[in-house]
Amino acid sequence: MKPKSTKFAAILFILISMFFFQNAQSQILISLLLGDKLNSDKLEFGIDGGLSRSNLYGIDGTKGLNNFNLGFYFDFKLNERWYLNTGVRVKSNTGATNLAPYHVGDTELDSVLAEGHVTRKIGYFHVPIHVKYRFAKQFYGMAGFQVGLRNKAKDLFYNTIYEKDDVEYTYDIGDEVKRLDFGFSGGFGYKFKGTGMNLGITYYYGIVDIMKSNDVNSTNSTFYLYVCIPVGAGKKVESTTK
Repeated sequence: MKPKSTKFAAILFILISMFFFQNAQSQILISLLLGDKLNSDKLEFGIDGGLSRSNLYGIDGTKGLNNFNLGFYFDFKLNERWYLNTGVRVKSNTGATNLAPYHVGDTELDSVLAEGHVTRKIGYFHVPIHVKYRFAKQFYGMAGFQVGLRNKAKDLFYNTIYEKDDVEYTYDIGDEVKRLDFGFSGGFGYKFKGTGMNLGITYYYGIVDIMKSNDVNSTNSTFYLYVCIPVGAGKKVESTTK
């Protein structure tokens, strides 16, 4: 087994890489390469990903938006039942659809898009921090909070001229959305025997008004359906049984 200092150095390297790599694939690749070094009896590391359904509270008439999320997680074992769960959702979008169109500062564009609808997509690095409790052998529940660091934000305007949504215009709203988001998070899951995979669902309720303007109070809300896959854990189990 590697010394503890090596494991903590590897963890620190991954977290720092989150801020210096703009490409999500690069971050996930780093996580995969270091997976064997991180897993131990007290720490489980792996990749998680799945589907999410987000919405924006405070804006009338919006509908939920389906997204895909991908990242990595850490489970720190405190005892046989209690764990500390955290990680980074490197690719994690929030937003909603069916927003009313608004003026973008171009008279011709405004007239073309006036009768359409808007889909708002906001990209974040999300860091959930949960206390996890295992019960009934393979089931677990968890509760805590989640912090988000925005990296991009855009409104997609759609209108129909000849065919459905055949007119599209992308408007960057990064300067109008706050950098940080925060809220409460919790959910349930099931850990499969043998493979160590986790299947679960969590809900995030944002409590921060994400827009800089005081005209509309808008907060994030997201359901996550996810699968967690340990990286390198199977190899360690195999090596210890030889």
